[in-house]
Amino acid sequence: MLVRDAMSTVVLTIGPTHTLRQAAALMSARRVGAAVVLDPDAGGIGILTERDILNSVGLGQDPDAEHAHAHTTTDVVFAAPSWTLDEAAHAMAHGGFRHLIVLGRDEPVGIVSVRDIIRCWVPQRQQIPA
Repeated sequence: MLVRDAMSTVVLTIGPTHTLRQAAALMSARRVGAAVVLDPDAGGIGILTERDILNSVGLGQDPDAEHAHAHTTTDVVFAAPSWTLDEAAHAMAHGGFRHLIVLGRDEPVGIVSVRDIIRCWVPQRQQIPA
């Protein structure tokens, strides 16, 4: 199975000046665990995850004062839609992260998470007759 078969095509994109509270509200509303951070000035693509927000709050930082750019991972490993799920899982395990931005023609077309991969690898439970 390929990344394109497992990835979520709901890609939340935010700017570097979004506050962590704004990012968290958008992530919660979309029910996603990561946001792609597009910074037109820096010319790069980064990722902000729920863990980044949690770490900031855990340090006592104010989510209304902290901005996404200060917590964004910019050294990002990208996946291609044609990668196998094994390749994606290996990249995640090797890099110690749970989300990969999927690029198609140099732009984000999806995100694949550990949860997405597990859903594909573990067969759905069959209903047991009552």
